[in-house]
Parts: sequence; C-alpha cells; structure tokens
Amino acid sequence: MKHILDWSHSFTHRLEGSGFSTLRQAGRAQSLAARLRAHLQADTLPFLSLSFRKPLEEALPPVLERIAPYKHMVLLGIGGSALGARALQKAFYPQQDWPGHTGKCLWVEDNIDAPALDALMHNLPPHDTVVVVVSKSGGTIETMAQFILVRAWLQNALGDAWKQHVVLVTDATCGELRHEAETHGLMTLPVPDHLGGRYSVLCAVGMLPAAFLGIDYQALLSGAAAVSTSLLEQPETLATHPAFRLALWNEALMGADYSQLLFFCYVPQWQYMGAWFAQLWAESLGKQGKGSLPVPAVGVTDQHSTNQMFLDGPRDKGCLFVSCAAQDKGRAFPAELGPRWTYLQGKHFGDLLQAEGLGTRMALAQSGVPVTHLALGGTGEEAAGRFMQLAMAATVFTGWLLDIDPLDQPAVELGKRLANARLGAPGYAEEEKALARFMAEQGKDVDTI
Repeated sequence: MKHILDWSHSFTHRLEGSGFSTLRQAGRAQSLAARLRAHLQADTLPFLSLSFRKPLEEALPPVLERIAPYKHMVLLGIGGSALGARALQKAFYPQQDWPGHTGKCLWVEDNIDAPALDALMHNLPPHDTVVVVVSKSGGTIETMAQFILVRAWLQNALGDAWKQHVVLVTDATCGELRHEAETHGLMTLPVPDHLGGRYSVLCAVGMLPAAFLGIDYQALLSGAAAVSTSLLEQPETLATHPAFRLALWNEALMGADYSQLLFFCYVPQWQYMGAWFAQLWAESLGKQGKGSLPVPAVGVTDQHSTNQMFLDGPRDKGCLFVSCAAQDKGRAFPAELGPRWTYLQGKHFGDLLQAEGLGTRMALAQSGVPVTHLALGGTGEEAAGRFMQLAMAATVFTGWLLDIDPLDQPAVELGKRLANARLGAPGYAEEEKALARFMAEQGKDVDTI
C-alpha cells in the first residue's frame, strides 16, 4: 500500500522552474539537519521521535481496562487537546453519527457552549460516563471551567464514586490538574514535556479517546513511526525526505505571494483532518508577518461553495490535495436509470467521488493554483498516522525555513491574558488598563441593523 506525494503540478505558474534541485536548498538542508539532530538528542521534538510511545503503551491499557465498562466519554479540551481526537473519531468511528448507533460514544466539548454542556449533563447517565480532561498546564480557563461544572455534576449523582469517572491528561509533575489528581487519587495519563497541544495527537491526548472507541491506536503510532524513522536514524537524509520537500514547496509558495494553502480533502471520512491541520499550520507559522492561511475544504461538498473562489478568485492560493483511489465504492447503480443517466450504468456511487476529485484537481491546476497531490494507498489508521506525522514534520521544517519558532504561539497568549483580566483574575494590571482604553472607544460610531 503506497502513499505518494505527486509533484507534477506543484511548481507551476509563478513557481515555474523553482523545483527542488538547487545548491542553496542542499545547503539549507544540511543546516537544518544539524538543527534536527540537536533537537532529537535533547528530545525536544517528541512527536517526531515518539519517545513517549513505550511509556504510553504501558500506561494506557490499565486505564482502558478501568473505563471499559462505560459507554460514554466526555472529552473536555480545546484546540489541540480536542481537534485530533475529533478527527480520529470521524475518520475511524463514523458509526457514532449514523442512525441506530448503540455502541460507545465520544462527546467532545471544545468551546464555551453553555447549551451544549447543559445538554450533556442533562442527558448522559453519570454512572455510564467517563470524563477526560485534557490540559497540559492545568490552567486552560475554558477547560477548567468545564471541569468545575462537570465535576459537580458527577459528585451530585455519584457521591465519592465520581473519582472513578475522571481521567486527567496533563503534565506529569505539576499544574492544577496534577494537584487535583494527587488530592483525589484520580486516574491520569501524562502529556510529555516539549509537546504542545497541536503536536500532541499521537500521545494520550488523542490515543486515549481513540482506543476507548476501539480505534487501532497502535496502527496510528506505527504509521507515524514509518514516516519519522529515517529522520531519527539518519538526520542527514533530510534533503530527500517528503516532509522537508513539502516544507520547501510551501516556502516557495509564500515567497511567490501565494498567501493561502488549501487543504482539499477528497476522503469524506477524513474531512475533520482539515480542522486539525488548520490549527497545526496557522498556530505554528503565523508569526512575524509570515506564514500562509490554511483553508480546509471538503470534496465534493466545497465544489459547490468555496471552489468558485479557488478557481476564479485572486491567484493567491496553493493546494495540498488529498485523495485515495482505494476508497469503498458503495452501491452500484441499478440498470434502469432513465435516458439522462444511462452513463452511470455499471458504475458505483463512489465512482463519482473519484471522477469529481480528478476534475477538481485538474481545474485547480489549470486555473493558476499550484497543486501537490497526496495520493493515499489506503485510508486506515496506519495511513492516518503517516499523514499526521508528515504534516507535523513539514510544519516544523517550514517554520525553520522561515526562521521562526514553529513550537510557540505568542500572539494567542495576549487574548488569553485580556480575557482573564476581564473576568477579574489577579495579576493582570496592564491588561486591565488596556481593556479600559479599548472599552472606552466602543459605541462611538455604530449602526443599527
């Protein structure tokens, strides 16, 4: 089962002739390979090294055994603490969303949505529910606020037994959730050091909910390992690694004023990978006026919406196009179709997906959009592990090529500080002053709608 990055239409239009084989790129690859080697030696890229895999494989089964009797899992987390888990559920446990489902369920609470949280606590049976709280720092205000309310719900219904219905995925040694675990004797799984949320899907953050649903988390990890093994064993081979070449292509796009990167996915059950990828890319690379805007799109749905802009709007877009010829074709069309649809005779419903994917990819390439095609050989867990590892590695390498840190998110922290100041949290004197100035300007120029 081969997965292929097809570069046939990658260096077109404004990228014509830029390609891969230049002396400058070879020199940069050598420099970045040395940087990669240093990170690997310090274990500061654990998503790539998977240094947490063996401890995870030891710690996860006992937790799974304890929560196996429960039907419902409520995941409290936001951003990288939730997006990967949701993408995996949608891809490999879609039956939860189909009529008649009676098996296990994963409910992801990743927003300040009071009606949704109330609905969960009103309708889910506490005795049949496990709550997973994901925050490495234990200080994520949205997640902690959810936990305070859900904990009270469990306590009111179960008394002291509530402690058997909570798993905390957090820092191994410190933080508010670690203190909570030690105080009440709660089940825990660690978020490894140096592993930011958007890079954490392959640790307990994503693997616990996946395994709870029966998704093959070992295959996900093996797929990821297959992508990173050569980098771990021979960092000097970076120049020829697909993740580095993908990074070079994206840097070339940005240098030629392609400011948006389409993630066009023609694997319907993988469509939530787009939201996961968007956070990974945007939060890692949107710094110092650099980066490109990730735009998730779903085939064929978005052929009938945003694709008009992609094809005939500003020429500021490149496209990572994802498809798989080996998807389930579904039902065959019946013999009696009527004169208008006779060309569908002998074909299957899934044949439409393949034809429309090819048509869209070709239309994009002919309309001024450089397209790199990720042609998957399959869409199982192993393939998803490969894709996620490829995407994370390419994101880091792109950041290094842009001379920015792809592992931090400094701008996001400002909004968090201002929100805390607005809520009256102590220690935000400067933010309180800024808020006062901002609020004083509101209402001076308004329209009534």
